[in-house]
Amino acid sequence: MTNTDAPRIHLGPTGGPDWLADAVIAGGGELVGPDVAEAVVWADARAVDSLREILDDADHIRWVQLPFAGIENFVDHLDHDRTWTCGKGVYAEPVAEMALALGIAGLRHVGTYAQATEWSAPHGRNLLDGRVTILGGGGITESLVRLLQPWHCDITVVRNRAEPMDGVDEVLEADRFADALPGADLVVLALALTPDTEGMFSADEFGLMERHSWLVNVARGRHIVTDDLVEALRTGVIGGAALDVTDPEPLPAGHPLWSLPNCIITPHVGNTPEMAKPLLAQRVAENVRRFARGDDLIGLVDVDAGY
Repeated sequence: MTNTDAPRIHLGPTGGPDWLADAVIAGGGELVGPDVAEAVVWADARAVDSLREILDDADHIRWVQLPFAGIENFVDHLDHDRTWTCGKGVYAEPVAEMALALGIAGLRHVGTYAQATEWSAPHGRNLLDGRVTILGGGGITESLVRLLQPWHCDITVVRNRAEPMDGVDEVLEADRFADALPGADLVVLALALTPDTEGMFSADEFGLMERHSWLVNVARGRHIVTDDLVEALRTGVIGGAALDVTDPEPLPAGHPLWSLPNCIITPHVGNTPEMAKPLLAQRVAENVRRFARGDDLIGLVDVDAGY
């Protein structure tokens, strides 16, 4: 029997995975075709054109849920006619854990030790009482700040609005991000990719960092000018880089970054499918419940800002 009070949700593309269908149903939704749907839960960040085809001339669709926090693929198709949500905050905990792991591995020289074939001299420095700069003020940063508390770090966060954050010593507005680089032992990128943040780390920014400082990127590869990073690592301008994302991505075999001893690369696994599925399922189920009640949804996209 159909529940006429259940929100009508289309899961796409082509039906979407079973675990997301279960999440929609767990939230009290009814799975329907796009022609009668009130909302769309979209499961594939690459199938942009397929979503656009559904939304064209579909005034009856009032809400779109996108799968990831990064929505750069969909920015050109956002509109003010419906509510858009994404995975903001869903994956914050595993990605923050990855950022911390990469940062410690870099500072403590673990990457080089792991590739060694003989006993070597001691290297590395403590994160304890260190200085950490984090670019981005979202869920990943909030989780990372909490994880950093036992290390008693001096933490600076750069974000769009210089509002105080628990556990953070200083918050700077985005246009002052260069001021947060000198003196930092660890610089973490955990911000959205927008036209303003693409290529924001190039030779000039590396020149402001300490020679021992490590750069950790768990955001998007295109924040960094890769050729400039290679040069900074080769010449010792910075201590090293730990990258869960790269530009290009996947990073091709034979790329110079693979062979640099002060570069750690992981294949975009800050959040694996095994981690993501239960977290996104919980978010979707909760948003379906909220949509049915007319409550505010979680993970709202700022259409004008593009994230």
